[in-house]
Formats: sequence, structure tokens, C-alpha cells
Amino acid sequence: MSRSPAPLWLFADQLGPHIHSSQENAERDVVLIESSAALRRRAGHRQKAHLLLSGMRHLAAELGDRAQYIRGVGYRDVLAELPGPVAVHEPTSRAAHEFVHRLAEEGLVSEILPNPSFALPREDFEQWASGHRSFRMEAFYREQRTRFDVLMDGDQPAGGTWNYDHDNRKPPPKRRTLGVDEPWWPTEDAIDDEVRADLDALNVSWTGVDGPRLFAVTADEAQAALRTFIDHRLETFGPYEDAIMGDDWTMSHSLLSVPLNLSLLDPLDVVHAAERAAREDGVPLASAEGFIRQILGWREFIWHLYWHFGADYTANNELDATAPLPDWFRHLDAEAVTARCLSDALSGVRDRGWVHHIPRLMVLGSHALQRGYDPAELTAWFTANFVDGYEWVMPVNVVGMSQHADGGLMATKPYTSGGAYINKMSDHCRDCEFDPKKRLGDDACPFTAGYWFFTHKHQKLLGDNVRTRRQVSKMNRLSDLDAVIEQEHARDQF
Repeated sequence: MSRSPAPLWLFADQLGPHIHSSQENAERDVVLIESSAALRRRAGHRQKAHLLLSGMRHLAAELGDRAQYIRGVGYRDVLAELPGPVAVHEPTSRAAHEFVHRLAEEGLVSEILPNPSFALPREDFEQWASGHRSFRMEAFYREQRTRFDVLMDGDQPAGGTWNYDHDNRKPPPKRRTLGVDEPWWPTEDAIDDEVRADLDALNVSWTGVDGPRLFAVTADEAQAALRTFIDHRLETFGPYEDAIMGDDWTMSHSLLSVPLNLSLLDPLDVVHAAERAAREDGVPLASAEGFIRQILGWREFIWHLYWHFGADYTANNELDATAPLPDWFRHLDAEAVTARCLSDALSGVRDRGWVHHIPRLMVLGSHALQRGYDPAELTAWFTANFVDGYEWVMPVNVVGMSQHADGGLMATKPYTSGGAYINKMSDHCRDCEFDPKKRLGDDACPFTAGYWFFTHKHQKLLGDNVRTRRQVSKMNRLSDLDAVIEQEHARDQF
């Protein structure tokens, strides 16, 4: 008589059917543990906590008698009360990885399975990375396209071009909204009501505010969100993916980062859906490629670099940025901010725990870079306050891409700009009290002045970089440079 396989313990970001109902796991019972200690320790944005609990509780309801849903203080205590050890997939953080392996040594975990939430296995990335001293996403992305045969015609990229960035940089239209079909929105149910009541009862200092659930937390919801995006929004995603509109925070973005990071969707299924839309349904290749690059390229890249760079990566601080985050930034006090782009980004984080990649990089990140905020503290801020932010997501995005604190390991230059870029790529400046064309005076744009402040502070680094040396030469020709530097040293209004 064969023994039943060990139950499968699922973390809150391992909720998809490609995990719990895979051929390997289909015969296993499922254990879901809601740990009050972990919830309090994680804290962060109130709406992220809602999404995690709602996803777990919805899955338990969906699986019925197959699932055992246990509420307890700590994971170890709960596992110790089970009749036998559990199997578990590799978790997505270093701390959880070490914890799971300790549980295996204690006999509470019988089997640690590979993480199924990414297309490329970790050992394959390490083989690819072994010949690299610096890491560029474009090279990795081309390898991914070739390996998984995505948007390929034989051994050549579909359309003859790997990257359609040049077609995907349109500024926003003059109207207030993009005018595309709405994204899929969830309908809250009794489980969401219960989650909200339970969170209200906890003595936890959340960041952000409570609000309606905006993201998919079940496999069916995730499929509906994916289908709506592919059928109605992907076509216009590409051209405007780098634009910002104050009255249209969703624009044509997919809003799939939450269900992807809860592992409700298999990333290759998402990529193939976008590829079919381009090959069979007339979606512009540039839009499909831009979206595929986000999933098969960037998302996979930062996951693997999180592990490859190691536990000390967030201690990197090549620009010697040590300023603490100001209270208004830490507390998401958007009303304390005059600059419309910065205020709008902060209010988006406060109200929904999400803004798209350009406000993250070129508003929030650029501001932090110019002002020299401590990159480790900033990484923790992004991790806590974004509903799609996890321990594996933010280090490379913030330390590497946004703050250039790793000295160029994965980005060729610091990513910051003056107000001219924000004025071109957003509709914020038209209603802002600051003038993006001015670097000096009471109405001087803090991004425009801040750009030269940053360039002056790091002129040696930037002057040695072929991509930024021209800006150092331009800075040295500014007749009012000393006054700008003095002004920015004393600036206390943003």
C-alpha cells in the first residue's frame, strides 16, 4: 500500500494552480498558515496585507477539504502540531530560505522543491552569469527570448529587431486620460470583508490607507485580468508605457504585477498570451515586445540577480548617500509636497500601494538619488509600501537601477533627470507651482535644480562615464552654478 505524499505547505506568494495542482503536487493536501507574528513583522502597506490574506483565504475556500487553513502565531509552532512533515517550494526571500532549511534539519519539512514561479531555473542563470563581471538586462533578455523561443523567427527576433524601445516612448496625449478600456477590476466578497475586519482588529501600524481591493488574488481573477489586458489594453500599452498622466494612473498598464508576484499566473503563460496577440490578433509588435520584456526580461533578471548578488548587496553605497528619508517621504504625506509629480507619486503609494515603473524610477527614485537618501533605507521603504514589493523585488530595482549604489554592476549610468524630462513625459508640470525650465529662484523646479546639484556632487564619477560626461561639461558652463548649489543645499520645500 503506497503512502500518501507529504502535504504541501504554501507561502502566501505561492498560490497558483501551476503550483498546487501541478503533476507533482496534484495528489497532495495543502497547508496554508496565517502567522500573526509574520504579519506583524512584515507590517508595511495596509493594502498589501489585505491582498496576502485575501489570496490565502480565497485559495483555502477554493480547495475545500483538500486545504487545511491554520491561524497561529509562528510557522514553526503550527508545523510542530501537524501529524507529519510537509513539503514546501523554495521561498522567495533569503530569510525564508534559511528558515525552511532549518525546518528541514528539524524534521518539520521533508522535501524542498524548486521555486516554480519563474521561467528560468536558478542554476541555469548562474551558469549564464559565470562569465559576466557586470550585468546588462538586454543581453539576458535576448538569451531568454532565444531559450524560450518567444517572438523568434528561427534564430532571429520577430520583425528583425530585439528591442522596440524607440517606438515606446511617446509623451502623454493632451487630453486628461488615455481613453482606453478600463482594466479588469475585482469585486470584493465576504472573504474580503472578513480580512478587512481582522486587519482592523490587529494592533499594527500600517503604512498607507485602506481602500478597495484593486488587484487579482485568485487564479480565476488573474486570468480575467490577463485576458482584459491582452484583448483591450495591450495594443496601446507600448507607445505610452513611459508616460505619466495625473488623472489616469492605470493608463494601459496591465496591473498584473500583484497576481504574478502572488504566483497566480505562470509567467510563460502570460508571455505566450502577449505573443499570440501580436502574431494572430494584430496587436503591434512594439507593444507586445515591450510587455514581454517586462516579464521575461526584467522580472526574471531582478529575481536572479537578487540571489546572485548575495545578502550584502543592499549594503552597497558607492555614491556615499547617507541622508535619512524625511518624515513626509516615510509617512507618504503627499499634501506636504508642492511638486505635483512627487506629490502625485506619493499619493499613489499611499492610496493604493502602486504606481507604475516611471514614477517609481524617474520621480520617487530620481528625487531620492538627487537628495542622497540612504539606499538601504530607501529599499526598505519601497519593499514595505508597494503592494507588489517583496524582498526579492526591490534590492536590484532600488540599489542597482534607481540609486546606482552598486557602482554600475547592473546599470550603465545613474538614472535621474531634470524637470524637462518630467515635463515631456507627464502632464504634471502644467499645474505645478514650480517651473521645469527654472533652476534658480522660488519657483525653481527641485528636479531641474536637483539634477545640477547631483551632477556637481558626483562630477568625477559622471565625467568618467561616456554616457554622462557631456552633462558634466554642460554643468561647467552654467553661469549660476554656485547659486544653484547653495540654493539646493538649503532647500526644504519640494
